[in-house]
Amino acid sequence: MAEKELLLDVKDLVLHFRATKGVVRAVDGVDFQLNHDEAVVVLGESGCGKTSLAKAILRLLPRNVHTYTGEVNLKGQDVMKLSDDRYRREVRWLRMSMVPQAAMNSLNPVLRVGDQVAEPSIIHNGMRKEEALARASKMFQHVGVPQDFLHRYAFELSGGMRQRVAIAMALVTWPDLIVLDEPTSALDVLTQANIFNVLKELKRELGLSFILITHDIATSSELANSVAVMYAGQIVERSDAHRFFDKPLHPYSQKLMASVPRLRGDQEPDFITGQPPSLLSPPTGCRFADRCTKRFGRCDQEPPTTEQDGRSVKCWLYT
Repeated sequence: MAEKELLLDVKDLVLHFRATKGVVRAVDGVDFQLNHDEAVVVLGESGCGKTSLAKAILRLLPRNVHTYTGEVNLKGQDVMKLSDDRYRREVRWLRMSMVPQAAMNSLNPVLRVGDQVAEPSIIHNGMRKEEALARASKMFQHVGVPQDFLHRYAFELSGGMRQRVAIAMALVTWPDLIVLDEPTSALDVLTQANIFNVLKELKRELGLSFILITHDIATSSELANSVAVMYAGQIVERSDAHRFFDKPLHPYSQKLMASVPRLRGDQEPDFITGQPPSLLSPPTGCRFADRCTKRFGRCDQEPPTTEQDGRSVKCWLYT
């Protein structure tokens, strides 16, 4: 089998925010890779830094940024080195786009959804409005939205249809990479399944590459080629999906997998005691140590980093 071509290589990415009580280390030295035509799933609890990671990759930054450093290499080009104006013109939405967590918050309620999906093609590709609307119509076909919905407003659509429109908007410029920030979190179970079926179809038919940010382990397993587990601003485990879902290595990953209800067997779902550490002053050692049942002396002394059989695991158990 031919070796996959590397699409995205993130190295030592840091995004800290200024807050009233100090500096929040939302993304604190993250590394991961993504190949062409593949999907990496970023898992973790709420507040672990997943959305901040998406914003750091796409440079969608608020005003209270304290530190923003590292490398985001897209097809071998470090786009972090580009000026804001050049990044906006050459990268954002043309090469990388995003599907937000709540589609209604990103859709303008007084504009028809067809015009909103067509807009990136007009701005970034220089298309005439008629051409852009024709491309928007094509994108609606890909994501399963009826053609007459081009002329509707966002408030006239169901939650699932709004999310499909948001996906069409991210697809319309044919970017290399799409970041999906919990795209099904506000939807019912059946609609979630339908959205993930759409994503699987797009990945197979169009050869798209995804970063899927979610806490839904069971559903994301159908889309993932690789998995990155995030905790307290850091990625604590990276692995191919097959080995991760078969046997996670990090104690936090094991607890996450144990929390998923099983269709077969008598084992009850497990839970993680305690609370994640404050990102204002994270522990000097392992950030999961206070909640870990396998904790020992070295865990409190220095932050772990090691490799285990080609899988990156931040845990002293695998030294």
